[in-house]
Amino acid sequence: MNILRTAMLLAFMTALFMAIGYMIGGGGGMMIALLVAAGMNFFSYWNADKMVLKMHHAVEVDESNAPEYYGIVRDLSARAGLPMPKTYLIQSDQPNAFATGRNPENAAVAATTGLLDRLTYEEVAGVMAHELAHVQNRDTLTMTITATLAGAISMLGNFALFFGGNRDNNNPLGAIGTLVAMIVAPLAAALVQMAISRTREYSADRRGAEICGQPLWLASALAKIARSAERIHNPDAERNPATAHMFIINPLSGERMDNLFSTHPNTENRIRALQAMAEEGPEPVHAPQPDAEPQAGEGPWSAGRTTARPEKPKRNPWGRNPTGPRGRWS
Repeated sequence: MNILRTAMLLAFMTALFMAIGYMIGGGGGMMIALLVAAGMNFFSYWNADKMVLKMHHAVEVDESNAPEYYGIVRDLSARAGLPMPKTYLIQSDQPNAFATGRNPENAAVAATTGLLDRLTYEEVAGVMAHELAHVQNRDTLTMTITATLAGAISMLGNFALFFGGNRDNNNPLGAIGTLVAMIVAPLAAALVQMAISRTREYSADRRGAEICGQPLWLASALAKIARSAERIHNPDAERNPATAHMFIINPLSGERMDNLFSTHPNTENRIRALQAMAEEGPEPVHAPQPDAEPQAGEGPWSAGRTTARPEKPKRNPWGRNPTGPRGRWS
């Protein structure tokens, strides 16, 4: 059902792109928009992941310069039966993460330095398991193409502002068509973009919890990320709002309620769903408590600091020791 709904939403985005072309330039404008949309979809299929990573200044890392972070992704990928994705770091104080790529064989996951600094090892594992769930569910291509089309529709709306009202063009709807192209079309694109994201997050939360084996790790991480995102700005995300739906928590300022205008489901609803999932498990699940406000340098990758740990290291489902080497990203 989610696949059918997503296909319908993407078809609507393409039709909306063509409608804006018609409002700006009549039948000729619609055909040009159709060709542009087809070209953009083709280009996005092969290159949108690279574009998104570049927008957020992501830097690829490996086992030599980020062993703990890279190790989490590697071990969770093996646990999920996925190929090892490319692993990226984004220099941003806001804790967040996203996944991209056209298929599991060409996927990439990216986490911010704020995520590694402010979350525990277990919480980072929960977040990366969520992102790998998007890869496994093949959400990444859909969400990346949606970001590209939403950005293009907004660009066409701005184009209509300068050229839509010209009497010499082929605009069949005149000023009304220009107004729709400027205001209504970008808004409709944003709503479709949000709807696509919201259909995917709950399923990725559930599958991510299954991959890491501990639903409350992800629940704790979501609580910390949501609080931090409210007060820590992400400049790259603010400059590229069309990519906001790709992140595990909305990176833009102002996201609060679970309504039509939110790019993500309400965080409290997601946490409750994960808590219910944990209660269904055969064994009680323990997680770091998210009550304290996270501070920079609190995570296990923080230079010169250690975090409170049990006397005996807790064994992770994928067999790694959470009290391993310390370092800013190691």
